[in-house]
Amino acid sequence: MPQKASGQVPLRSRRAQLLLVNSFTCGLEVCLAVGTTYVPPLLLKAGVEETFMTMVLGIGPVLGLLFVPLIGSASDQWRSRYGRRRPFIWLLCLGVLLGLVIIPHAGRLSAFFSRGFGSMNIAFLIFGICVLDFCGQACFTPLEALISDLFQDVDNCRHAFSMYSFTVSLGGCIGYLLPAINWKQTVLASYVGGQEECLFSLLLLIFLCCTVVTLFVKEEVLVPPVELRDERALKDLPRPLSVRCCCFSGHPLRLLFWASRIVLALRNFCSLFSRLYSLCCHVPKVIRRLFVAKLCSWMALMTFLLFYTDFVGEGLYHGLPMAQPGTEARRRYDEGVRMGSLGLFLQCAVSILFSTIMDRLVTEFGTRAVYLASVGLFPLAACIMCFSRSIVIVTMSAALTGVTFSALQILPYTLATLYHHEKQTFLPKYKDVKEREEVPKETKPAFLKGHLSSANGHREPLFSPLPAPQASDPSLCRASPCEVSMKITGGSELKHPPANRGICLDLAILDSAFLLSQVVPSLLMGAIVHFTQSVTAYMASAAGLGVVAIYSATKVIFDKSDMAKS
Repeated sequence: MPQKASGQVPLRSRRAQLLLVNSFTCGLEVCLAVGTTYVPPLLLKAGVEETFMTMVLGIGPVLGLLFVPLIGSASDQWRSRYGRRRPFIWLLCLGVLLGLVIIPHAGRLSAFFSRGFGSMNIAFLIFGICVLDFCGQACFTPLEALISDLFQDVDNCRHAFSMYSFTVSLGGCIGYLLPAINWKQTVLASYVGGQEECLFSLLLLIFLCCTVVTLFVKEEVLVPPVELRDERALKDLPRPLSVRCCCFSGHPLRLLFWASRIVLALRNFCSLFSRLYSLCCHVPKVIRRLFVAKLCSWMALMTFLLFYTDFVGEGLYHGLPMAQPGTEARRRYDEGVRMGSLGLFLQCAVSILFSTIMDRLVTEFGTRAVYLASVGLFPLAACIMCFSRSIVIVTMSAALTGVTFSALQILPYTLATLYHHEKQTFLPKYKDVKEREEVPKETKPAFLKGHLSSANGHREPLFSPLPAPQASDPSLCRASPCEVSMKITGGSELKHPPANRGICLDLAILDSAFLLSQVVPSLLMGAIVHFTQSVTAYMASAAGLGVVAIYSATKVIFDKSDMAKS
C-alpha cells in the first residue's frame, strides 16, 4: 500500500496552504495581466501588422492545447519528495522568468546576436511573448489541481476556488494598473532603463518573491510501494545498450549508439501524440458538456480581453498605433490604451467583489441560476460597447464583464470537483479505488503508463513496461490515478477507457478550453477587422459569441436531476 508521508492535512493547515498557493497565483496573474494589456501595443509599435499580431497571440495557447493535457496527466501520476504538483509549477516558472527577461531586452539581444545579419528584434519579442504566455497559462493547471487536492469536499472546494478567483482578480487589478503608470519618471528608470525595462523588472521581482512562497507549501506526498520496484521490471528496461555502447571508443559503435538514441527519442515523441489522442477520446459526457460551455464563454470573454485596449485606443480615441512617437495620433492611442487598462482594472475590481459573495449567491439561488445569469450578462455589456461612443459608458460596461469573469473562475472547477466527489453518479465508467480492487487480475491492463518514482526520488523512463498488478495490490491504482490504457510498446491502443481518472486531467481539459478560446480569436479577429475596417468588430464578435455561450451553458449538467434527464 502507498504510504502517506505527511498524512491528512488538518483544515486549519490547509487554509494556510491555500493562502500560500493563492499568493503565487496572484503574482502569476499580475504578469499575465500586464502581458494582456501591454503586449499587443508592443507588437504594433515594433512594426508587426495587426493581422499577424493577432496570430502571434495564438501561438502560446496552441502550444498549451498540445501540452497542458499531458502536463495534467503526468502530474496525476508523478511521485516525488516534493509532491505531485509543485515540480511542474517550478518548471513552468522558469519559462515565465525567461519570458520576463527576453521581452524588455529584445532589442539588445537582437543587436548582440544579429551582427550584420539583419534585425532580430521582432523574432526575440515573439519568442519571449510565446514563452511567457504558454508557461504562465499552463502553470494554472497544477495550481488548480493542488487546490482541489487540499479541499475535496464540494462546499469547501467552492470556498477555496472563490479565494482563488479573488486572488486572480486581485492580480489582474495590479497587472492592469502597472502599465498605466509612467515609469520613466520614477527612480527605477535611472537604474534599468525606459518604460518597458522598468515595468518588466518590477514584474520579475514580484514573480520571484511569489515563486519562493511555493517552497513552503506542503503537499500530501505519496510514496509508491516497494513492490513497484520489482527486479523483473528492471530486467525489462533497455539499459544494456546505453551502458555498453558508451564505453567503446570506435566510431561505428558511437554512430550506432547515437542512432539508437535518436530513434528512441523520436519514438517517445510520437508516443506523446498517441497519448494525447487517447486522453482526448475518453472524455466523460459531463466533462465534455462543461468543456463546450466553458469554451464558448471564454471565447467571448477573451475576444473582449485581448483587444479591448486596442478598441479603446483606435475606436474611441481615434489614435494610430503605428504613428511616429510624439505625434498627436500616437499620443491619443497611448492615452486610449491607458484608459483601456482602467476599464480592465474595474473589471477585476467587480470580479473581486463577486468572488467574495459568490458562495452566498450559489447558496441562495443555486449554481445553475448564477452560472446562466453571469454568462447572459456578457453579451448585453458587449452590445452596449458596440453602440456607445461614450468612454464612461464603455468603461462601466467593461466593468460589468467582471461578473462573468468571476463565475468562469469558480463554477466550472467546483462542478468538476463535484463530478469526481460523486463518481458513481456523474462518472460511472470510472471506478473508484475500492471497486477496482475487486476487478480480476486478468482484466487489468498489463502496462502502467506514466512516470513512476522510487523511494529516493529517482525517475524511471516514460512508458516503461511493468509486471501485471496483482488483485490484492490496490496500490497501483493510487499510484496512477490518471492511467491511460495504451499499449505503447506494441503501438496499439486498448479499446476500453481507463478504469480510474485523476482530477488534474479533467482540470487540464477545462483549461484547454481556456487556451483554445484564445486561439480562435487570435487567428480570425485580425482578418475580420481588416475586412470590416473597424475595430468595433472586436466587440460585435464578442457579443455574438456570448449568445452562443448562453445556449451551451444550458446543456451543462449541474446536479443529479440533470444527469438523469441526459
